[in-house]
Amino acid sequence: MSSNLETRSLLDEFRSFDKGGFFDLGHPLLNRITESFVKAAGIGAVQAVSREAYFTAVEGAGVDTGGVPPEITGSKKHRFPDLRGETNRKSVEALVKNTGKESLQWGLAAGMYSGLTYGLKEARGTHDWKNSAVAGAITGAALALTSDDSSHEQIVQCAITGAAISTAANLLTGIF
Repeated sequence: MSSNLETRSLLDEFRSFDKGGFFDLGHPLLNRITESFVKAAGIGAVQAVSREAYFTAVEGAGVDTGGVPPEITGSKKHRFPDLRGETNRKSVEALVKNTGKESLQWGLAAGMYSGLTYGLKEARGTHDWKNSAVAGAITGAALALTSDDSSHEQIVQCAITGAAISTAANLLTGIF
């Protein structure tokens, strides 16, 4: 790879991210948490906006989603009910506000999970399915607490789901 900044291509820049990362905050734990937060927050924003665009297009086309389960479409027509504001400006403000909230949730979950797995690996001296299970359970419970209607059952269910997904991902790493 060329070290001359004038001759480096965009592809060279992207390749350098794999080696060094976006941030250098002085400690690997901080770097990992920050990088995970930023990446996941971006993904969360794209997901939130694309989901709302889909529902707006479906509603505008008059397509009936009667055959689709409410778990997929959501119990409401839109996840962001304030988007149908009096003016386009209010709708855009609601979209930005709700997208920011969802981005924060995604970033919080990724940063927390990444930091927990790193911390557990450093504390225990190994990275195994147990670290993944604990980090997934804590992250799942924390994510459940950010929802509007977090009941005891929902928190426990999210913790179990987080632990199960994280453990499965850890055990399946390298198989495929």
